[in-house]
Amino acid sequence: MSLANPPLLIDSLDHYLARIKQFDLLDRDEEYALACRYRRLGDLEAAHRLICSNLRFVVKIANEYRGYGMKMLDLIQEGNIGLMMAVKKFDPERGIRLISYAVWWIRAYIQNYIVKTWSLVKIGTTQAQKKLFFKLKQTQAALLRLTGQENAEEIAQTLDVRNDEVEEMSRRLAARDTSLDVELIEGEDFTLMETLADNSPNQETRLIENEKRHRLAGEVRQAFDRLNDREQKIIRSRIFAESPRTLQELADDFGISRERVRQIEAHALNKLRGFLDGLETA
Repeated sequence: MSLANPPLLIDSLDHYLARIKQFDLLDRDEEYALACRYRRLGDLEAAHRLICSNLRFVVKIANEYRGYGMKMLDLIQEGNIGLMMAVKKFDPERGIRLISYAVWWIRAYIQNYIVKTWSLVKIGTTQAQKKLFFKLKQTQAALLRLTGQENAEEIAQTLDVRNDEVEEMSRRLAARDTSLDVELIEGEDFTLMETLADNSPNQETRLIENEKRHRLAGEVRQAFDRLNDREQKIIRSRIFAESPRTLQELADDFGISRERVRQIEAHALNKLRGFLDGLETA
């Protein structure tokens, strides 16, 4: 059984829920026989039936984690992978039902997915941090119902962690990173990106800017053509070259002093500026 190929392709939630209802639940004897066939003979058809008969339980478990802002289809997909891992490792001789064993795997895969995708900054990887991450909201809600307020100290005592850990996790949960590509309404092709104002230049503005650049480039070429050959070579080697040459290198080429090269460069630049200024005022 390949974990890379889930038993059903999830396209839309309603369609998926309708499809998994077609799979009958297995009684204890049927489940035991199928599990033995897969464990002893590697029968993939038996494994497929075990998985499909329990897909509805994955949906039920995934639904418990909707409050974390993840897409339901993604939670189900991760839970399905957990279910497949459970089937792969399930020992029917222990006398328990598959779903009782699989619950741990399903929750583990869903929780790991939420922790990994919650923020660009890791929430934490220790078991204590994961427990705090998933129990914090539940404990806060329970205390709010009982006392009418959320007290960090009481939460810390209830979860057996430090006050600062509760406060830090609360801040992280409140400041979750949001993808611009996330759907604002599940199943609707409408993302956060589409709600942002487009401040980029419009087509007319871009056309005007392109025309300005082309005109300036033409004016620079005209100004450059007004220089003599030596001035052009010095300006090209000193200003326009990807690796500009030194004054001394050019002095050696022309057989003149380094200072003379600097003077020619300065004079040529002044001629360019004068010509360009004249075009602007024309």
